[in-house]
Amino acid sequence: MLYIGIVREGKTPQDNRTPFSPKQCREIENQYEGVKFLIQPSPIRCFQDVEYREAGLTIQEDLSNCEIIFGVKEALIETLIPNKTYFFFSHTKKAQAHNKKLMKALIEKKIRLIDYECLTHDDGHRIVGFGYWAGVVGAHNGLLTYGKKFKQFELPLVYTLQNFQELKESYETFFVPPIKIAVTGSGRVSTGVLDILQYLDIAEVSPDDYLSKRYAYPVFVHLKGKDLYGRMDDSSYNRDDFHQHPEQYCCLFLQYAKVTDILMNGIYWDKMIPRLFNLNDIQRSDFNIPVISDITCDENGSVPCNVGSTTIADPTYGFDKKTMQKVAPFQHTYDTIDIMAVDNLPNELPRDASKYFGGFLQTYVLPDLINGTHSTVLERATICNNGKLTSFYEYLHEYAYQ
Repeated sequence: MLYIGIVREGKTPQDNRTPFSPKQCREIENQYEGVKFLIQPSPIRCFQDVEYREAGLTIQEDLSNCEIIFGVKEALIETLIPNKTYFFFSHTKKAQAHNKKLMKALIEKKIRLIDYECLTHDDGHRIVGFGYWAGVVGAHNGLLTYGKKFKQFELPLVYTLQNFQELKESYETFFVPPIKIAVTGSGRVSTGVLDILQYLDIAEVSPDDYLSKRYAYPVFVHLKGKDLYGRMDDSSYNRDDFHQHPEQYCCLFLQYAKVTDILMNGIYWDKMIPRLFNLNDIQRSDFNIPVISDITCDENGSVPCNVGSTTIADPTYGFDKKTMQKVAPFQHTYDTIDIMAVDNLPNELPRDASKYFGGFLQTYVLPDLINGTHSTVLERATICNNGKLTSFYEYLHEYAYQ
């Protein structure tokens, strides 16, 4: 018998997502003979314990019989069981300082860690993630923030709704005013944003038209790659060159700040990539963005006026363009920028997000994992095993061992 565990999420703030829904667990048990799930009880999981029981699954505290254990966020060090295979987002691949103790514990306990973030197809495209749902909720929250700031319309808070279907139903009598929305990014986050904007029948326009034309109806522009970056020496853009040498590029976004009402930022960023704008740019007379939904939410990152993440219950703060200080949101003025900076947006639609996530695991990860067949996908995503870093992550040597 192969026992697979689903751990109770323990990180603060609490996360209500899960890797597999009750239906998916049941399907997997039926598909693979000799596979059995053990579900650790949880009072905050989006699917209640009773739903797992009604699906014929076992709820129990002890997961020590499990060979494989799935979670979502980082496991608590004190709950780690030695010599097991764990799946979770570890946030260690960049040697993040706050998880150094976790990395050392994984090594010491001879745990095989397979990090969701590192599960990729051969072309480098990520297999699993919650980014789509961050984009869905982030787009909604951006519109909600604009409506509250300028007292034009009201939208429900996503976390008060049951599911994605209820969210879409809330749009049945909602019409977006004639505003301009800039969407950045080309991954799952932007896909979620675009689905909401297209569902609301907001028209997409070209970058040139967005900059030069006025519209009597709402429009958006989708900015990525060559729309956002150009080499410092000749203004050209090459995707591979940009990813290898981002420091040799400048960002072209500032021109869009003149005409944008909502920036929905879904761009991947690290410290070598140019920011969308510099902090002092917001004091320019032609910087006119009143609302930013920073969906990827990097503090002082691609959006430098992001001065910290917010919570689902209190998602927005204002940022005063003159004093460069955090202030109350929803002031009916262009002197402040309202910033939505929730860093766990998928938790607002946890049931939909969990089912979506589990579906990718079922399709692309579980077959090789359960059958024990060699998998380059799993190999690439294994950060450590049997007390050692794998060859892909030896660059973490100092971080893991010292």
